[in-house]
Parts: sequence; structure tokens; C-alpha cells
Amino acid sequence: MLNLKVSGMTCGGCINAVTRAIQSHDPAAIVQVDLATQMVSLQTSLSAVEAGQLITDAGFPVSNSA
Repeated sequence: MLNLKVSGMTCGGCINAVTRAIQSHDPAAIVQVDLATQMVSLQTSLSAVEAGQLITDAGFPVSNSA
């Protein structure tokens, strides 16, 4: 399980964008987003660096992993 701190997420559209970014490279990934804490939890075959880059490319900066 990867846990990433992601900035700028405010709504369901943000959740969908982050989920699509990850699942475009790992369709079996399980993505859980907590808007209140700005945390994204992932069960994925992607590395933390790969997942972080995909989320950043979707427009949501990853500030650190937790």
C-alpha cells in the first residue's frame, strides 16, 4: 500500500482525475482518496515515484509520501 500526500484536491472531479491517472497505467489499482486529509492510498503495481509522477501530471502535486 502506498500513501501519498497530494495537494489541491477539492471535489469528486479531483478524485476521478487522480483515479484515472493511476488506473490508466495499472487498471487493477485500487485508489482511495481522502479529501479532508489530502491523502491518496493506493494498492498498485506502480512504484511510489511512478504513481507520484502520474498524479502530478494530472495536475495535483505530490508533496511527500507518508
